[in-house]
Amino acid sequence: MAQQQWYKGAVIYQVYPRSFQDSNNDGIGDLKGIINRIDYIKSLGVDAIWISPFFKSPMKDFGYDISDYRDIDPIFGDLNDFDELIDQAHKRDIKIIIDQVLSHTSDQHQWFLDSRENQNNDKADWYVWADAKDDGTAPNNWLSIFGGGAWQWEPRRGQYYLHNFLTEQPDLNFHNPNVRKAVLENVEFWLKKGVDGFRLDAINFCYHDAQLRDNPAKPKDKRQGRGFSEDNPYAFQYHYYNNTQPENIEFMQDIRALLNKYPGTVSLGEISSEDSLATMAEYTQGGDKLHMGYSFELLTDDYSSEYIRETVQTLEQRMLEGWPCWAFSNHDVERVASRWSQNGEINPAQCKMLTALLASLRGSVCMYQGEELGLGEASVAFEDLQDPYGITFWPNFKGRDGCRTPMPWDDNDSEHAGFSNTKPWLPVDNAHTQRAVSVQDKDSDSILNAYREFMTWRKQHAVLLEGDIEFIDTAEPVLAFYRTLNEQTMLCVFNLAQTNQTFELTKTVTEAHDSLSHCNATLDGNTLNMSGFACYFAFVN
Repeated sequence: MAQQQWYKGAVIYQVYPRSFQDSNNDGIGDLKGIINRIDYIKSLGVDAIWISPFFKSPMKDFGYDISDYRDIDPIFGDLNDFDELIDQAHKRDIKIIIDQVLSHTSDQHQWFLDSRENQNNDKADWYVWADAKDDGTAPNNWLSIFGGGAWQWEPRRGQYYLHNFLTEQPDLNFHNPNVRKAVLENVEFWLKKGVDGFRLDAINFCYHDAQLRDNPAKPKDKRQGRGFSEDNPYAFQYHYYNNTQPENIEFMQDIRALLNKYPGTVSLGEISSEDSLATMAEYTQGGDKLHMGYSFELLTDDYSSEYIRETVQTLEQRMLEGWPCWAFSNHDVERVASRWSQNGEINPAQCKMLTALLASLRGSVCMYQGEELGLGEASVAFEDLQDPYGITFWPNFKGRDGCRTPMPWDDNDSEHAGFSNTKPWLPVDNAHTQRAVSVQDKDSDSILNAYREFMTWRKQHAVLLEGDIEFIDTAEPVLAFYRTLNEQTMLCVFNLAQTNQTFELTKTVTEAHDSLSHCNATLDGNTLNMSGFACYFAFVN
């Protein structure tokens, strides 16, 4: 593939650095830990690593509250460590994608410390400030995703500031051209360091409605959670005015123009809007905005062939020029092995099938660390919680700590599973230790080795990397589609249930790939017999 197209069909492995590998025994993962495990990542057959934030931060939201965009937080290492990580990854033909949190900063960022002092300094309008209403209440009814109102009173200025997330994460004012310029300069700092791309956090939150209009109420039957719980008051509004504003399009174009100066670099936008699929299409069309977009649409509790098909088809119909990216897990949601489990039990066959399904959809793929091991959601006691989101909404919503516990490397170190020699920032789940890398490495039938096998096989078939997708009418729980590139068509069939299923082929098989350990399916004439959580791949005409 041409260099500028490397991302098409790429598998992007998300590393949450706090929980990947601790190299200095302070209980927190770091950049050197990633370097020490780089050969493991290479063994997975992935194309790129997306690293969650490692910048200087008070860690109120564990790195998504940045106080210095151009430096490494000491708990993760320093800039020399990052340079070495880039070098070691590139030597192994692995790209490096880093998080950029552009819509808001930490309240400890120097920009905000200056801005809050008074209403006439040179950073006075770098954040979203507004006067109180006559009765002293907040300027409007906007809500924070993390609970409560989205406005915080600042006595130094005698005004409220906007925070769409934590109080400690004030929103930047992108209506100010100086803010846009400074933000893009921070992005370019990392381009000059050799990064291959950016995952852009909450990218549709950069702009707010300049008129500060109230969001309208959302009827109870319309409320749904995408990255937040449905009983969170945030779900009670249509978020028409606090994010996804028309002005954001021009900023997407500015980002793309900057990346075009560094050939081969790419952008992946995280999008959570009232219609995330429509926004994904809008932000990636025309070739002058983002390269890829992804949303929470497959990070939900919804698990059926109909839902997955409808979600992917809807995006396909809308995203005529951009490139999709799909994920089943990340650092913000319950792990897919638990979320989509049947009967509450993690099934290795289902984990293998889900890997194959995700990596067979048209688009690029984000796989979260531990997904290749079939890790389920960890059980974290209230007294061990670190996530302010979970602490606020406990016990109805237990937060994001359950998917952020340390990677289990070694079952011989039963206490910390080879992650650290000291007590880690979150406890290692005992159930995870049983699925440690050291255990699965030795088992030819493990989820880990099936993952490696499939990723290696996938790379040999361009039709799975860049081909078109066409869904086939099926009954639950079977999901089936064709992937087509040039004159080649591959049939992909998945049984999403634990019970045996059949599927009738309407095209002639020219080459079956039923030796993959994911498969567990046999063809009898035109009838495909599929055991629980089986899948099947074949070239057809």
